[in-house]
This record gives sequence, structure tokens and C-alpha cells, in this order.
Amino acid sequence: QVQLVESGGGLVQAGGSLRLSCAASGRTFRNYAMAWFRQAPGKEREFVAAVSWSGGTTKYADSVKGRFTISRDNAKNTVYLQMNSLKPEDTAVYYCAAGGTTATMRTESTPYTYWGQGTQVTVSS
Repeated sequence: QVQLVESGGGLVQAGGSLRLSCAASGRTFRNYAMAWFRQAPGKEREFVAAVSWSGGTTKYADSVKGRFTISRDNAKNTVYLQMNSLKPEDTAVYYCAAGGTTATMRTESTPYTYWGQGTQVTVSS
């Protein structure tokens, strides 16, 4: 069982930056594939970024590539999402997700077993 708790969301002006954190419980954090998804009002949940168990491989949605960076610190059981050059269209609830090996680098939500409660990111124009 893994519990995920996101933090770091908030209100920021367009062009600004935020860093989201996702703290995971459990001693086997390093075995899990991790990812960030987001859901804007009235829209479906969408993939943002994923990172392999070692942190050595990452994948991004085209809409955030070059602006967002996902990373993980297995010693701290934490995954991060550094968000730069934020745009109003980045406004959403951001969710952290964890899954087994079948979830590695996957962009669909279904392979991920564990989800956080979400953190709101609002970007004003």
C-alpha cells in the first residue's frame, strides 16, 4: 500500500514558477513508476509527466515539454514537478500517481494504482 500526498500548489501569475512535491509512504517507493496528471474544470484527466524508478528516464506531454521537469528522490520518497513559464492553460488540479512495472512511462491513467488527493494550481493572466 502506498499513500501519496501532494503539496506546493497555489496561485501564480503567467510566466511564473511553482514546484509541486509528492511525498509517498512505504519502504518500496523506489520500485514504483511515478507520474503527474492534471485535470482542468470540465475536462478529462490528462498526462503531464512520468519518471522511471531510477529517475533516469522521463516523459512529458507535448504541452509542457521544455517548461516542466519531473524528478524523484528515492531517499526521501518524494517526486517533484518543477513548473516554469506557467500559462493560464496550465490551471488544473495536479495529481501524483504511482504504479507497478506495467505503469512505467505510461501516459494513460489506468495502469497507475495509487493516487494522491490533488493540489490546485491556478495561473492568472
